[in-house]
Amino acid sequence: MNFHILTLFPDMVMDGLNTSIIGRAVNAGLLSIEAVNIRDYAFNKHQSVDDYPYGGGAGMLMQAEPVYLAYEAVAEKIRQTGSVPAEKKLRVVYLSPQGAVFDQNMAEEMAREEDLILLCGHYEGIDERVLEEIVTDYVSIGDYVLTGGELPAMVMVDAVSRLVPGVLHNDVSAEFESFQDNFLEYPQYSRPEEWHGKKVPPVLLSGHHANIEKWRREQSIIRTYERRPDLFEKCRLTKKEEKWFKEYLDGE
Repeated sequence: MNFHILTLFPDMVMDGLNTSIIGRAVNAGLLSIEAVNIRDYAFNKHQSVDDYPYGGGAGMLMQAEPVYLAYEAVAEKIRQTGSVPAEKKLRVVYLSPQGAVFDQNMAEEMAREEDLILLCGHYEGIDERVLEEIVTDYVSIGDYVLTGGELPAMVMVDAVSRLVPGVLHNDVSAEFESFQDNFLEYPQYSRPEEWHGKKVPPVLLSGHHANIEKWRREQSIIRTYERRPDLFEKCRLTKKEEKWFKEYLDGE
């Protein structure tokens, strides 16, 4: 999978993504990540890409032309590979608090793309005209305002990358973790068996795989109910689990 990040701060993006699991996946050729400096497409000697907004107001606005030229350069490179038909619009995600909130389902859907362009705004945002021209998705990582789109872009790359086959050494771990089917992940334990007076649940030491899986499923249900009631409303329990959960609640 190929990520193309349009940004004013390419070093910030690449320094954050060239480490750990993502960095190893890039070195192994499973991913490619490029940070395209929008300033390289400025049309003045000072490489200025911002100007005052029409109508007044605080702050500066990123101009349309440098953003568009940066996008065009990336789009041309992608199309030259032949991986995307000329008539198909490229997937361009603008990181904005006005967008749909990023979640695991969105990550899974984006992981099916071969090329993903992420556009990072800065200052007071980007001229609306270029957004209308190139953006296909508006995505937010939460209901708060950041100084730019670089951190959200890095979050998205991390979340999407780990769903690409081969990126995780154990691909099964991508399937059975938090937010899978809207359930949070069950609690996990490692050695020693007792730490600060707290013992590992006996079922995990039993070697009985069916009982372990049953316990983990029940713990996921309980944890989701307690910590993310908004997600729990979307969860589907089997008839047997509904009966067990009712008994669990009655016993609290």
